[in-house]
Amino acid sequence: MRVLCVGAVVAGAVLWGIGGAGAAGAVVDAVPEADVAYHGQVAMTRGLAAVSLTPENHGPDDVPGATVRLVWSVPLADGMRLPDTCVRAGERGVLCRTGALPAGARGERLHLAVRLRGAPREVTVTVGTVWNGGAVDHNPRNNEHAVLVLDTGDSYYF
Repeated sequence: MRVLCVGAVVAGAVLWGIGGAGAAGAVVDAVPEADVAYHGQVAMTRGLAAVSLTPENHGPDDVPGATVRLVWSVPLADGMRLPDTCVRAGERGVLCRTGALPAGARGERLHLAVRLRGAPREVTVTVGTVWNGGAVDHNPRNNEHAVLVLDTGDSYYF
């Protein structure tokens, strides 16, 4: 009789484990997945860095909005005017909203110009996602960029 009770307890645990795994699987499936990407260019002339980028969502799920961070290797000048969708983030950074990014679609192009302190001859700008609506992105390589920009007026693409 004891063996049957132990067997029943083990069988119940196995059934509970299967049910628990199914429930856990349902939670994992509920997390949206989106491949957010940024493509654009940056150019610099006499310490003025101009960035133009387009956010894109390769899917499979929609993203209600994302936040892209741009960080320069030198401090930004004080008192510059930023687009309404952007805010200053510390001494060297800017955060910008992308707006909604439907799966398989591009968002609105973002144009941003920042004045760099001291008019450097070269600068590195890093571009990356800070927030993507809570979606999982299994391909962050296309939304994380580091671009070396020389003060020549030439465009550098990412």
